[in-house]
Amino acid sequence: MTEILRKPAVFSADDPRLVAVEADEAQRHTEPVAPVAEEIGDGVPTLPAARRRRIPWASIFWSALSGLVVLGLGLAVSKLVEDLFARAPWLGMIGLVLAVVAGLALLVLILREVIGLARLATVEALRRRAADIIASDDRDSGRALIGDMLSLTRRMPTLARGRARLAEHRNDIIDGRDLVRLAERELMAPLDAEARRLVAAASKRVSVVTAISPRAAVDMVFVLVNGLRLVRQLAVLYGARPGTLGVLKLLRQVLSHLAVTGGIGLSDSLVQQVIGHGLATRLSARLGEGMVNGLLTARLGLLTIEQVRPLPFQELPRPALGDLAGTLMRPSGGGAEGQVTRHSPL
Repeated sequence: MTEILRKPAVFSADDPRLVAVEADEAQRHTEPVAPVAEEIGDGVPTLPAARRRRIPWASIFWSALSGLVVLGLGLAVSKLVEDLFARAPWLGMIGLVLAVVAGLALLVLILREVIGLARLATVEALRRRAADIIASDDRDSGRALIGDMLSLTRRMPTLARGRARLAEHRNDIIDGRDLVRLAERELMAPLDAEARRLVAAASKRVSVVTAISPRAAVDMVFVLVNGLRLVRQLAVLYGARPGTLGVLKLLRQVLSHLAVTGGIGLSDSLVQQVIGHGLATRLSARLGEGMVNGLLTARLGLLTIEQVRPLPFQELPRPALGDLAGTLMRPSGGGAEGQVTRHSPL
């Protein structure tokens, strides 16, 4: 539409032709209306095609199969108890008591897994809310997020001082974005330091064990067990406290992200940055494999931090692979010697 250009004019304050308009109403009138349809062909408007929802056949199959397995186990236990009662009443009573105890224990385990999945979903929701508050700078949403963060970390004694400072200053800050940054600085700094220590220790442990292990099968089992343990430790550290299903779900998310990002991109240049150009050409095969496994574990830990951290990295620096790679070649308790500067971000 062609705009009509008017020449500048002078009006008096008491001119009856002047009409006062509120700022929100004026902005609403001046904002362009987004098109809701596209024109094709001879000017015929067409709406964008709605995305068809597919039937989750895989989920239906596994749900039905799980139900059949549970029913089969229930029938087998029922038949076993009946046979025990037919043989001797006291055997039947023992079998019935054991079945009831096993059922109660199964219900408790299921409840724990559901609570763990709920905690993990709560952490993910907090991270999404924090990102939205950083973008919108909403003060009320920021204060609500602060309250939820204090509730999430109330069982962490190491954050007692940070919670006190956050509760003291949260009413003095107006901007929602600054509230999120304050919460990250007070609550996430100690947890990030501990998370880096856990990742560095796990990476060094994997690097040393796989370098001296004589069997490839032992390497694979140790790397898998150590990776699962690291994922669980990081999740518990940041307040998620997932169960077995939660850890497996988190590991699947991390591995999916790792596959999308293309791994860690191990190359000769990265190894040379970590341990030096001359030494990289004289490494043994086993030591090289140990370093690769250690770097993979470090990458897994850094991606897990991204998934279980309740606040996105905004105020504090994001951990990088170059910060942890130097610990693979430095003995325990090393000081400033062998420190590695940051080379590549996560």
